[in-house]
Amino acid sequence: MMRWRPDIPVILIGIVICASCKRNEDRNKDWPVYKGDAASTSYSPLDLINKHNVGQLQIAWTFEPDDVKDGSMFGKYECNPIVIGDVMYLTSARHWLYAVNARNGQKLWSFDPFDGERGGGMYRGVTYWHEGVDERILFTAGNHLFAVDAKTGQPIQSFGNKGKVNLGIVLNGDTLSGWVIPTSPGIIHEDKIILGSEVSELYGAAPGYIRAFNVKTGALEWTFHTIPLPGEMGYETWPADAWKYVGGANCWGGMTLDSVRGIVFAATGSPTYDYYGADRKGANLYGNCILALDARTGKLIWHFQTVHHDLWDYDIPSPPNLVAVEKDGKRIDAVAQTTKTGFLFVLNRETGESIFPIDERAVPKTNVQGEETWATQPFPVKPDPYVRQTITENDLTASSQEALDSIIKVFRSLRFEGMYTPPDPNGTLMIPGSRGGSEWGGAAYDPSTGIIYINANESPEIARVQRAKKETSIVKNQTVYDVGKGLYQIYCANCHGVDRGGLHNNPSLLGIDKRMTRQEVRNKIEVGAGRMPGFATVLNGQEDEIVAYLFGLQKNVQYRKRAVVSDTTATFQNITAYGYFNDAKGHPAIKPPWGTLNAINLNTGELVWKVPLGNYSEWQREGEPPTGTENYGGSIVTGGDLLFIGATRDKKFRAFDKQTGALVWETTLRGNGHASPSTYMIDGRQYIVISVTGTREEPSGHVVAFSLPE
Repeated sequence: MMRWRPDIPVILIGIVICASCKRNEDRNKDWPVYKGDAASTSYSPLDLINKHNVGQLQIAWTFEPDDVKDGSMFGKYECNPIVIGDVMYLTSARHWLYAVNARNGQKLWSFDPFDGERGGGMYRGVTYWHEGVDERILFTAGNHLFAVDAKTGQPIQSFGNKGKVNLGIVLNGDTLSGWVIPTSPGIIHEDKIILGSEVSELYGAAPGYIRAFNVKTGALEWTFHTIPLPGEMGYETWPADAWKYVGGANCWGGMTLDSVRGIVFAATGSPTYDYYGADRKGANLYGNCILALDARTGKLIWHFQTVHHDLWDYDIPSPPNLVAVEKDGKRIDAVAQTTKTGFLFVLNRETGESIFPIDERAVPKTNVQGEETWATQPFPVKPDPYVRQTITENDLTASSQEALDSIIKVFRSLRFEGMYTPPDPNGTLMIPGSRGGSEWGGAAYDPSTGIIYINANESPEIARVQRAKKETSIVKNQTVYDVGKGLYQIYCANCHGVDRGGLHNNPSLLGIDKRMTRQEVRNKIEVGAGRMPGFATVLNGQEDEIVAYLFGLQKNVQYRKRAVVSDTTATFQNITAYGYFNDAKGHPAIKPPWGTLNAINLNTGELVWKVPLGNYSEWQREGEPPTGTENYGGSIVTGGDLLFIGATRDKKFRAFDKQTGALVWETTLRGNGHASPSTYMIDGRQYIVISVTGTREEPSGHVVAFSLPE
């Protein structure tokens, strides 16, 4: 860094700085923002690594966070590191903040936002801001927004309360009850950081207001109410008092900024409760919406709702991509939005009008007491959906004929009348499921070709809604442990495995007595955490029985009858808790591919190519293509004609020819790469970097950088 010397003429300093900037421009290229730039393109023009030499890639360095305590379990590591100059900024899987030398992976400093206390949680990146010599990293941990000196890792004492702002306190008259814990970084416009949030997906969740804070002071600058207050536009799409008790409608996947127009684009999730909306009758603006807001004031410019009165947890999971479309000889600045349904919405950036026609089509009605489904849903005519939205018995598969017969029996028992079949007490087949289509990794967009690249899940699931309170019956000849085991199989095994060993990226519960107290486990069962719903209203006080099973307690204590609870509540809950549609061995019940990578021409709306993404080698049949796997994390596309992506559940990191979809390189990581990669150049050397989820043996996870041989 150049320091001021009073004996050097100002004009000479200017010449030196300009020359230095030109050399750095030629030899350096940063990755300064989550997903590469404010437009969320996940694109880099760097071409030193290209499809002709990508086979020579090798590990350049590895960074191992040092914040994992003995006995800790691994968690998904989703950080997309940013690079400013020769410094990389990232968070660990335990949510500590690190500055790392981007040349060699050596730690420069770290910051513990929990000050030695228990903490953690998924987080996908950080935000950089500077003005003169003032450089800051802004990020969230728990329910706080932090500002840290980018050079030293020390909190900025003048920001909020000694470096942090509580996101859950009363602000400008808005009381945010429940937890408010962002999982994606905010975006900077001028002197503001604009934030969405992750909130509970249960009854009583906080509303997902979008807020802007002053980057210097931490003061609240503006709030956009995603659940409108009386007198605000959209209020009429809810019951009169819904703003007092409905939560959700939150932007949890990150935001996009058009800095020239001063527009911030945000995409929101479903209102809560996700699967039952008798208390929120109406279309429910601004849930499931693409929003265009004035970045200076937070005022609404336009909105587009992708799902009316959502009952399927069809959150919009990722930031929109800023794109340009050639149509009828004109260039149109647009936004492209991926979805869990597999629809790609392409809208005029200034007006919100769709570039391609959209039909409002009639959808099935609910059978659930008190519920009122919305009569229609929007179906884009183009582009075609990039995942399956319907299946028949011919699409089913299983690991054996016996398992297939069982799957067919289950399939016939479920309600399925096409997409948007409402959740049902007898079970509804959802395809795509709530983890289907696109996830938070979103899309990568190549501005040089107009092609957008989308990885997607083919992940149907079963939604079964039942009254939250059920009558408790007498259980004879069972111990407390036995009853807990039975309850576990009903409510927990689908996510954590019949043997408690973990399933579908959900953690193992084996040895939980070494990691958590009984009360901590009981609290989590009651209120939930992240994607895990709370079961307090379902279990009616039987949480202790599940705790007894998980901790191996009361194996000889006879279970006693509890008080009978009347079945009078009007509240329903999805008791299958994001349940997969699998056979008895955990094998997906539909034929592969179970994960795909798709290239779509935005000018025509046509699919350019589609390939399976990932492989379960043990389930791949001889002579058939890879199976594809469920995938989390996104891709990046480069000027070297390459698309890089981890995301899959087979520990592979891959490069594809962006023009044809051909696989041109892959390597095996030490864990799953459930994060979007970054790429940057220092001193004329290009690096590709990805965060890697830990394992039982290496719970911390790590960041690995690849480059060509020096």
